[in-house]
Amino acid sequence: MFISSRKIADKVASSGYFVVVPDFLHGDPYDHSNPNNPGMWMQSHNPQKAFEEAKPVIAAIKEKGVPNIGAAGYCWGAKVVVELAKVHEIQAAVLLHPSLITVDDIKDVKCPISILGAEIDKLSPPELLKQFEQVLSANSGVDHVVKIFPGVAHGWAVRYSDEDAAAVSSADEALQDMSHWFNKYLK
Repeated sequence: MFISSRKIADKVASSGYFVVVPDFLHGDPYDHSNPNNPGMWMQSHNPQKAFEEAKPVIAAIKEKGVPNIGAAGYCWGAKVVVELAKVHEIQAAVLLHPSLITVDDIKDVKCPISILGAEIDKLSPPELLKQFEQVLSANSGVDHVVKIFPGVAHGWAVRYSDEDAAAVSSADEALQDMSHWFNKYLK
C-alpha cells in the first residue's frame, strides 16, 4: 500500500472519522514502472472481487455502531467505490482520478458522489467525466460534484513529489474536497 494512502487516511481520521484502509490488492499494488503489466495485473485484481470483500468490512464497521459510511477510491479503487454506491452500501462516495468506470456505472449510483478528475488523464479523460456529470444531473435524486483539476495527470492525488509545491497543493485541495463531501453527508 502506498505510504500516501496511510497519510490520507490519517488526515481524514483527524477530522473525527473512523477510517479503515483495507488492502484489497493483497500486498500487490500495480507497478507503474512496467507498462506491459496492466492486462496481467487486472486478471488477478478484479474490482468486483474487492467489492465483495468490502461488504463484510462495511458490515463490521456498522456493527461497531457507525451508522453512516463513506468510501473514497483512487484509480482502480474508484471502481470498487462505484459498485458500493450502486447498492446502498455507503452513504457518500468520492472518486479520485477514477478508472474502469462507465457511464452505465454512474447511471446506477444511489448515494451522493464527488468525482475529482485530472485534466490530463487517458483512463478517465475530462470528456468522460463531463458525461458522468450529465448523467448525474439527469438523476435528480443523487447529489454530485464533478471537478476537473487543471494541469494534473492521472494519479496526481497520491503519486506526487513533496518537493513539487503545485502538486502538493492540488493533492491537498482534493483532500479538502473529499473532507467537505464527507462532512456534508456523514456527520
